[in-house]
Amino acid sequence: MAYIAGLVIVGLFFLSLHYFTELTKQQKILVTASVFSVVILAIAFNTYSSSKRENMLNVVTKFNQGKKVNCDGLEVDNNSYTLSIGTYTFIGKENTDNYGQMISASTCSD
Repeated sequence: MAYIAGLVIVGLFFLSLHYFTELTKQQKILVTASVFSVVILAIAFNTYSSSKRENMLNVVTKFNQGKKVNCDGLEVDNNSYTLSIGTYTFIGKENTDNYGQMISASTCSD
């Protein structure tokens, strides 16, 4: 839905650029290219962000199922770590070698 609203706004922008400005054709092409590149960059960032979030949620799901997760060369499981839901951080449990160690779930792979 947000993409449709964005396209409508960009369409209205181009319509106003065409009818209500005194820019030359070359200036209009430059403005159009700039707007398109900003839109393409926003879509690329959104896709990248969604991919990273999906990976992190997969890691958390795997951890909650009792499976081992690889985080920067360390194996993290629910026997040695707890998960802080607010920050998605694995924290080493007491009476383990990993006590006090904190690992961000975003650095892990499933």
